[in-house]
Amino acid sequence: MRHVETGKPGGDLASFADHTRPVTIAAIAASAGVSIPTVSKVINGRSGVAADTRARVEAAINQHGYRRTAPVTRSNMMELVFDRIADMWGLEIIRGVERAARQHRVGVVLTEFGPQRNAIRYWIEDTLARRPDCLVMVAQLDTEQRQQLRARGIPVVVFDPTVELPEDVPFVGATNWAGGRSATRHLIELGHRRIAMIGGPEHVLCCRARLDGHRSALDAAGLPVESELVVHAGLTHEDGRAAALGLLRRPDPPTAIFACNDLQALGVYQAAREVGLRIPTDLSVVGFDDLPMAALVDPALTTVHQPLLEMASTATELALALGRGERTSQVRLELATTLTVRESTAPPVR
Repeated sequence: MRHVETGKPGGDLASFADHTRPVTIAAIAASAGVSIPTVSKVINGRSGVAADTRARVEAAINQHGYRRTAPVTRSNMMELVFDRIADMWGLEIIRGVERAARQHRVGVVLTEFGPQRNAIRYWIEDTLARRPDCLVMVAQLDTEQRQQLRARGIPVVVFDPTVELPEDVPFVGATNWAGGRSATRHLIELGHRRIAMIGGPEHVLCCRARLDGHRSALDAAGLPVESELVVHAGLTHEDGRAAALGLLRRPDPPTAIFACNDLQALGVYQAAREVGLRIPTDLSVVGFDDLPMAALVDPALTTVHQPLLEMASTATELALALGRGERTSQVRLELATTLTVRESTAPPVR
């Protein structure tokens, strides 16, 4: 069984600290009421420390301004971490990260947790041992994992967060709400009044923002938000097809569908063919992401351009700057989305 050390806070650090000298690990240990090895584990981001004990040690470190006396050696390597790389969306991010890293002559380690996140158990210890200069995360970490990385001095920048993050966690995302609003506004301006949306999973932050933007556009136009015209589905081609079939087989089907991403939109294309509808004559379709394939399908897909390459490059630049110890004016960034109008949208004929 792994030993997890606990303890009670000790005396006031000021009672034994010599303010003319740097604060020592021994002083931090006495202040937090733990052993020196426990403090060392927290500072070096190792496991085997109870969460409340770790928090107490980190509070003492922050309160008394402990700093490592030895300079940190840079590895000239960063790490890009995915939950799962499953489609062109992930490949665009990899391209953006590598482009920025190459300019700084920094190597990139690519990690994928896998569908069941099985690799995460081993990843944190391996990463701490490798000690990359920084991380760009296209995955979610829990509080303890973030604390371990922070204690080891490894900055983390989250790419397009899917959940609300603590205020001190840097991220680079996109204007998802504005993108959703522009997509639906475009359909309204074409004359559509029955506009459906295939949303993503309800717990995913960017999907909620896109749906909120869609609803805002309908409300601004004085159109009702009809619950039966909003369907939540996974972010795959198959999920988009299944959701679209349900919408298009209704007695009063929509004349336009806004899909939460381009893969869902391609599923809408397939569903439209199966029920005998032509795009855009019988059904207008808008996607979100503007992946390279959006311009290649027939008809070319109208979609919200999410600047994935620029987002990934920006996240990498920010992470590398934090890894060098530089102060940055902004660590929570959203890059603008724009609507790319192609051939999949037209005024309704009914």
